[in-house]
Amino acid sequence: MEKIVEFALPNGVKGVKAEGIPRINIFKTFDCGQCFRFDPVSMFGNKYEFGGVAFGKYVVFAQDNENEIIIYNSTVKEYKELWRRFLSLDVDYEEIDSRISSTLRSEHMDRAIECAKGIRILRQDGWEAICSFIISQNNNIPRIKKIISAMCEKYGEKIEFLDSAYYAFPSAKALFEAGECEIFALKTGFRAKYIIDACDCLISGRVDIEELKREKDFDRCVEALCRVKGIGLKVACCALLFGFEKTEAFPIDVWMKRALERYFPEGIDLAALGKTAGIAQQYLFYYEKYIQNT
Repeated sequence: MEKIVEFALPNGVKGVKAEGIPRINIFKTFDCGQCFRFDPVSMFGNKYEFGGVAFGKYVVFAQDNENEIIIYNSTVKEYKELWRRFLSLDVDYEEIDSRISSTLRSEHMDRAIECAKGIRILRQDGWEAICSFIISQNNNIPRIKKIISAMCEKYGEKIEFLDSAYYAFPSAKALFEAGECEIFALKTGFRAKYIIDACDCLISGRVDIEELKREKDFDRCVEALCRVKGIGLKVACCALLFGFEKTEAFPIDVWMKRALERYFPEGIDLAALGKTAGIAQQYLFYYEKYIQNT
């Protein structure tokens, strides 16, 4: 059973500790390539600490032991209304892992589940996910983070925490008003025109964030995102999986192609996996990229 305790440090930082949460690993969750705004920090002396900005607030997610999570710069109210949902702590991952294993019945999948156990699919801001995965095209994670950080610093709202400055993800309006040349100057390359078109789609209503959240038909969601110049199936699936709770999304990149060829040469029945497909994908991605190739 979940137990929540609120605390305050001598320096005035408030926080929340939640215990009794199975299958949560902060390190794996923030180190598996699904989020670009959190990095390892060493602020409070915990075994694992990842600090970053989400939904306009700087927070540090930390962990010392299994089945617990510590959130610095949060109240109990914020934990219940925002961070529990952001981290998908309201989802039974034990049941999901069991469903994936029984559906695929593969020793390779079972190894991936065991290896990646503790990863939670983050529920990120929809616009941030769209823009971030446009930037991710033909890019590596360090460079993606650098570009996004520069974009946020120049066009996002300033956030202060412990005498340091952080920045919220910029709105579509702010980036659109900056223009393609300024976005290009952030070393986005060919992606600059795609970012501007994405902004225009949101501002004009050609792509409706709230409608995407409500839409139950996955193919319609993909079709809507592909209205944006430069967004294809892979980027659309990433944005939908990590920003719109469409866990049936199964993004396929170079790493996933290798994993599928190696472990499932005859293919995977995504329809049978249903809403667990995206979670299975993340496990296989983590296993292939971060474990098998280390």
